[in-house]
Order: sequence, then C-alpha cells, then structure tokens
Amino acid sequence: MFLHAIPAIFSPAEAAEVIRLAETAQRADGGLVGGHHHHNIRRAEISWLDDRGDAAWVMERIVSTVAEANRAAFDFDITEFAERLQVASYDETVEGHYDWHADIGDGPLARKRKLTIVVQLSDPDTYAGGELEISFGGTIHTGGRGQGDATLFASFLAHRVAPVTRGRRHSLTCWCHGPAFR
Repeated sequence: MFLHAIPAIFSPAEAAEVIRLAETAQRADGGLVGGHHHHNIRRAEISWLDDRGDAAWVMERIVSTVAEANRAAFDFDITEFAERLQVASYDETVEGHYDWHADIGDGPLARKRKLTIVVQLSDPDTYAGGELEISFGGTIHTGGRGQGDATLFASFLAHRVAPVTRGRRHSLTCWCHGPAFR
C-alpha cells in the first residue's frame, strides 16, 4: 500500500492553533526542492514550525501518527524526521496551487524522503478548490478535506494541490526519512 488516510489527528481547535503558530512564524514564498521558485508550478506562502517550544506538541502528534500508520500500512524503514514541519497557505487571490510533483528530489534531505504526511488544517467550508490529489495506479485519489484529517503517502508518488478558487487553504506537511528505496 502506498496511500493511507487517517481522520481527525487534530481537533478543529488544534488545527486552528497550528495555523496561529504558523502565522506568527516567519513566512516565505513557497519554493520547489532545491529552493527554486516557479509560480506557474507553485503559488503558496509557507512557514516552518520547530519541533521544540510552542510547536513541540504538533511534532509529537505527527511522529506518533506516522509510527502507527507506518506499522499498519507501509512498513517502510523510517529512521528520522530531518526537516521541520511546513505549513502552507494557498490563497484564492493568487490562485494558490502546487502542480504535479513528487517529494523525492535531488538534495541531501529530499533524496531520503520515504513518507509524506499532509494534514488539512482549514475548515473545508472556508475555501473551495485546493484538493490534495495523489496519482496512484492510474487513478487520482483525493486527500481528506476534514479539518485535522491526515493523508500519508509514499514520497515518490506524484501529487498536487489543485488551485484554490475561493478563500484560503492551510495544510501541514512533514516528510519522514530513511535509507534509499531498493
């Protein structure tokens, strides 16, 4: 299995708190692996949460969720969480989106990505569009839209965030690392 959904790993109040933490952090224009910026591929504002301090509980929840899901659905060799948590904001005013891509890339951390977890932070009634779509087996699968829902998938799968057509969508992403696939 290369795709797994988990409903409500955060309550609506916890999801709102993650958004608040991200809004108090330094924000930047979302780029691609390697730090390149191509607005025709990605239009998002991102911020990074540390695994210590006010956001430590967020990382603890992600780690325990990934450990359980990995045992149940993937059985990948996960050895570390080498990157900070990323919160992305996709806004209708800039047609926020992230075109088809895979999370494994050329770079010391990106080439070690094994699993990606994306958590929906926004109330689905506050935005339109912005679906997380994952291509697997010739079929497009859509990630959970419920506030606090998590979608885990193998980092080599092509996926995208469709353009947001109304409002603003926030999501949390974390990559789980391990030795190269064989």
